Amino acid sequence: MSTTVSSPDGRAFQFAGARGHWLEAGAFVTLRADGGAGLGGGAGSGGGAGSDGGAGTGAQLGQIEAVTHSLGGAAQGSGRLLGVLDPDGTLDGRRTRAFDEGEMASAEARDVEALHLSAGATLEIGSYLATGGGPGSGGVADVTPARLLPHRFNRHTFWCGQSGSGKTYALGVVLEQLLVHTALPMVVFDPNADFVRLGEARGDTGDGAVLAARDIRVLRAGSPDPLCLRARFTDLATPAKGAVLHLDPLVDRAEFNELLHLEETLGSVSAERILPGLRARGTAAAAELAARLENLRVIEWQVWAGRSTTAIDVIESRPDATVLDLGGFDHPDEPLVVALAVLDDLWAKRESRRPLLIVIDEAHNLCSPDTTSPLQVAVRERIIQIAAEGRKFGLWLLLSTQRPSRVHASVISQCDNLALMKMTSPVDLDELATVFGFVPSAMFARSPRFRQGEALFAGGFAPAPSMVRMGERLTPEGGGDVGVPLRAV
Repeated sequence: MSTTVSSPDGRAFQFAGARGHWLEAGAFVTLRADGGAGLGGGAGSGGGAGSDGGAGTGAQLGQIEAVTHSLGGAAQGSGRLLGVLDPDGTLDGRRTRAFDEGEMASAEARDVEALHLSAGATLEIGSYLATGGGPGSGGVADVTPARLLPHRFNRHTFWCGQSGSGKTYALGVVLEQLLVHTALPMVVFDPNADFVRLGEARGDTGDGAVLAARDIRVLRAGSPDPLCLRARFTDLATPAKGAVLHLDPLVDRAEFNELLHLEETLGSVSAERILPGLRARGTAAAAELAARLENLRVIEWQVWAGRSTTAIDVIESRPDATVLDLGGFDHPDEPLVVALAVLDDLWAKRESRRPLLIVIDEAHNLCSPDTTSPLQVAVRERIIQIAAEGRKFGLWLLLSTQRPSRVHASVISQCDNLALMKMTSPVDLDELATVFGFVPSAMFARSPRFRQGEALFAGGFAPAPSMVRMGERLTPEGGGDVGVPLRAV
C-alpha cells in the first residue's frame, strides 16, 4: 500500500498507507506536493483561506494530530499545516498551500528550528519527546531543543501533573529560563520551599552566570529583616481585616464597625496596646472585638510586621524574582494573610500596568473550590478576579497543581497556556480536554504513559502542541522526596 497525502483546504492534511515508527501524534513532518501539482489553490485543491495563491513547489511543515496503525503496520491519520518552508530554510507561518497528492517525511531538526525562529521561541526547556525519526533517521526526537515563546507568558498558564511526575522540577526549569532570558519580574508563592534556592546557580558561565546576577529575594518566616516574610495588619484592606478576624460586616455589625474605626479611636495600632486600648474604650463592641482577637490569638501570629519590612515592600521594589516561602508559619492562616496582602496590593495598584508573573505552586492551597473560611474565600476570590481581569493590567498567573479538580473552575477557564505532565485520572484528563479544546485528543491520551520529566506544552507559549523531555535545572531544587531507609546487609 503506497502512501497518499493530501490537503484539500491548505490548512489540514490527511494521510494513509504511511509506514514508520515516527508516525505518532505530535510528530513534526514535512510535506511536498508531487511535482508541485495542486499547490496554491490549483485544480481540485479547494483553494481556501489557508492558501497563498502561489504556485511554488517548496515543502511545508506540518504536525500529526491523530494517527491509527493497522495490523500490517500501515498508518493513517491527519494533522495541520504550520507553514511553508522557503528555499532559504525559513518558515513562513502566515502561508500554507493546498495540494492534491504529495509525499510526507519526518521533519529534520533544521525544519523545527525554523518553526522556533518564525514563532520567536527562545526559551530552551528540554528536547522533543515525539517529533519522529529517532537516532540516525533524520528526525528530531531527543535531538532538537524544545523551546517556548517568552512573550506569550502574557497569558495565564495552567501547569499540572500528579505526584512523582516531576512537576516542581520542570516548573523550575521554565522559571530559570524566564529569569535568564527576559526582564519579566515574578513573585512565587512557594508552600513547600521548592524554589528557595532559585538564586543559587550552578556554574559561573553562560546561563548560570546570567542567573547568578539576577536580583532574587527569598522571604521566609523567621529570617532577619528585610528578608523576613511579614505583612502589616494596618496595610490590609478593610474586607481583608474582617476576613482575618472572621467578621461579617452585616452579621457582626457592631464589631465590624469598631474594626472599621480602629485607627481613629486608638491612634497607632500596635500589638502591645491594641487589647488594652479596646478594653479601655468601655463599649460592648470594643470588648467583644478584644475577646475575638484574644480567642483567635491573632496578635501572637509571627506574620505581623509592625514597623519592619513587609513582602509588599520588597515586591514593590521590583526585584527580578521574589520567592515567598509560605511553609514556615505555625498557624495555618498566616500564609493566607501573606497571600491576601500581596494579591490585594497588586490588584489595588493594577492601573500602574507594571507586568508581573504571579506563580502559585500547589495552587489548590489558595484557590480551591471547596474552601469555606472567610480568609480562604477572600484569597480565592481575589485570584479569580485576577484570572478574569488581570491580563490587561499585566498581572499574569502561572498556577501549578497535582489535581485540576482541586482548583476553582473559574480560574482554569481563563488559562490560555497548558503544561501537562503525567496524569492518570480520567476525570482530570476529561476536564482538561474540555477547557483546552485546542489540544489534539491523541496528545492528551499520552499523558498517562509519560515518564517522570515528560510533559505536553500547548497554547500560545508553545510554537505548536509539543511533547517534551525536560532539561536540566540551573539551580538546586529546594525540596525533594524523602528517601526510604534501607536495612544494612
